[in-house]
Amino acid sequence: MKGIADEPQYSVGLLEGGAALCDVIDSHIYEQTLSEKNAFFVADLGVIIRQHVRWRTHMAQIRPYYAVRCNNSPAVIEVLAALGTGFICTNKAELELVQSHGIPSEDIIYSGVCKQVSQIKYAAKNGIDLLVCDNEAELRKISRCHPNAKLLLQVSAEASNANDETSMTLGCSLKDCRHLLESAKELSVQVVGVRSHISSSCEDDQVYVHAISDARCVFDMGEEIGFNMKILDIGGGFSGSEMQLEVINSAIMSMVDLYFPPSTGVSIIAEPGSFFVSSAFTLAVNIISKEVVARDRKDQEHDELSANEEPEFQYFMNEGVYSSFASKLCETLISAPSVHKNSSLEAAVFSSSLWGPSGDDLDQVVGHCLLPELSVGDWLMFSHAGSYSLGQPLCNSTDSPPPPVYYVISSGDWFEMQDTGVTHEATLKNFSVVPYFLNPCQTEAALSVPA
Repeated sequence: MKGIADEPQYSVGLLEGGAALCDVIDSHIYEQTLSEKNAFFVADLGVIIRQHVRWRTHMAQIRPYYAVRCNNSPAVIEVLAALGTGFICTNKAELELVQSHGIPSEDIIYSGVCKQVSQIKYAAKNGIDLLVCDNEAELRKISRCHPNAKLLLQVSAEASNANDETSMTLGCSLKDCRHLLESAKELSVQVVGVRSHISSSCEDDQVYVHAISDARCVFDMGEEIGFNMKILDIGGGFSGSEMQLEVINSAIMSMVDLYFPPSTGVSIIAEPGSFFVSSAFTLAVNIISKEVVARDRKDQEHDELSANEEPEFQYFMNEGVYSSFASKLCETLISAPSVHKNSSLEAAVFSSSLWGPSGDDLDQVVGHCLLPELSVGDWLMFSHAGSYSLGQPLCNSTDSPPPPVYYVISSGDWFEMQDTGVTHEATLKNFSVVPYFLNPCQTEAALSVPA
């Protein structure tokens, strides 16, 4: 396949001999404690495989197209490609990344709503024909730069939470669809389907129901004008829980059977992003500084705490909202971390807040949590760290590179993927699978080494 290297590009630790994810984290913390104490991710690729199984179980009629912007880790792309997912890309860099893994152009959708002319031309040159469009200006750009494009008309979905100020409504309204369809016909641009824009924070299954109903209206308009409408994209908004999949499946499949039965020949797709990767990644960060304040005096100047004042701790970490916790800037809730050290179950816990290294007032990662008293050099672990956490930092106040990612997979998950799930076998050539064996001495040292 095009773009596949002859030699493996990265290694994946194969968990054998009783080794578990926590042992891998212990090992890397031990290594970092002896060096620079930089943050790092550990990614369990088996979680992605199991999430794919859940998707096939509950959403068998809907093909997943992975939203690359959520996590562009090469190993994630490779595993999902091997499992047969499609890919949604928002820019040229994502298109190039996906193509470098040998993904066929027909399995790629270029979804950026406001596309640069040069990037539309790149898509045309590389045979990426499926593009998303929701306004006339974009339509005219596409007609000039990519006349063979096949468009998905992006339609705005009903907001699940009208009071959510962080949710931006994208897509054209139903009343504007006919005009866009007629304009596309005049410009000789094909429209082949509908994409519903559903927020990643969607918690209401009825939003999908309304989106499918609206899509049927747009399909009818398009077919009346003369288009061959054959793709329905119900959008994203999948959190990662199996229960949510069951609820959505229960809500929408009757609508799908009513409006888009198999006899119509319509392909139904969706855009899970966080669903696949959020729980697969764990981020380990180091405490680089701390401050202690009295809870009832933290807005006042103070020198020392008196004996009857309960302290609150402010901890500063080597990662913040301008790097691995960038999703916090979009009001995403960051869950409290776990502490990586041996402590008694009866150990006192204190009100704590967690901050990034910049010193900026916006660089607050967790506003309030209860933690035992920590020391500089201690480690915290954030689970569910796989969404919108990788990539170049927005600003670099520590001169540290982005945290490295250490990939692992259990032998059971690896052989299951090899035996039953692989559809793009060539992509697995980029994997160098190296057995990882438990080192009890190193694990024990990681939990007891002094700061």
